[in-house]
Amino acid sequence: MMKKEDFYFELPQELIAQDPLEDRSGSRLLVLDKESGEIEHRTFRDIKEYLEPGDCLVINDTKVIPARLIGSKVGTNARIEILLLKRKENDIWETLVKPGKKAKPGTKISFGEGLLTGEVIDVVEEGNRLIQFTYEGIFEEILDRLGQMPLPPYITHQLEDKNRYQTVYAKHSGSAAAPTAGLHFTPELLEEIKESGVEIAHVTLHVGLGTFRPVKVENIQEHHMHSEFYRIEASEAEKINKAKREGHRVICVGTTSCRTVESAAKPDGTLSECSGWTEIFIYPGYQFKVLDCLLTNFHLPESTLIMLVSALAGREHVLHAYEEAVKERYRFFSFGDAMLIR
Repeated sequence: MMKKEDFYFELPQELIAQDPLEDRSGSRLLVLDKESGEIEHRTFRDIKEYLEPGDCLVINDTKVIPARLIGSKVGTNARIEILLLKRKENDIWETLVKPGKKAKPGTKISFGEGLLTGEVIDVVEEGNRLIQFTYEGIFEEILDRLGQMPLPPYITHQLEDKNRYQTVYAKHSGSAAAPTAGLHFTPELLEEIKESGVEIAHVTLHVGLGTFRPVKVENIQEHHMHSEFYRIEASEAEKINKAKREGHRVICVGTTSCRTVESAAKPDGTLSECSGWTEIFIYPGYQFKVLDCLLTNFHLPESTLIMLVSALAGREHVLHAYEEAVKERYRFFSFGDAMLIR
């Protein structure tokens, strides 16, 4: 049995990055050889040296929506905070509400002095609320005015510029969290990578908060992932298939790109145009069908994400690399430094 505590490591609080770096690509890069466990310390811009012509870099072009709304309960003016998780139909969203006890079905909540109103219509699994919104105009524009970026709970600083919790290639709105491994790229760096003969494939996976959901069961195989929506277009599937066919590597930027291609892969490892919902949970013992290398940030102890990277590079190698990163004072989590597992 694989236990949750097998993926624990000591992390000093002060290593949790609270603010993005001025220069996106100026972060540090720890390079881990998944076979030997050997480690190199580089700068993110050096990523180009590890990519070869013919390789395919897979990026997740989802866009984070300013999903955190602060409103007041109609009638009592009590403060209520909601987080948009999943869009259902007819302006109904599945949401996380704090405090939940003030949001029984029938409760009406006003945001931005009535620019947007929501009514709680149902309580679903894990206490999430279904809220029906009413407004005049375009929902996305209202959200842009009233909403805040849903930063993870371990980031306590206010974000000055919303775009810093967004990749430079973010395109399709729908995420409650950023695919943070992509935050290190600048348009210039991506251009240089393309010019060196590396193919860049875009996939979309809307990141849900299940990513941050702690593993509460001792036996990790009993943990259940939340489902997330993904899409791969035919042209992008072909770029990935071509790299595999010709003996080149597929390098996923972030665990979200990794989960997308692994969810969509057929048994022979090929991809075709598709979309759907995935609950894939990758942990040691998993056989990768598409991915060869992974570019990722440093993850929380005992999280599903550290389990995923351990599936690729082996738990001992990963925990040793994390120990090194702590010793070398790398910056951790969403706004932190990066790691390339090759």
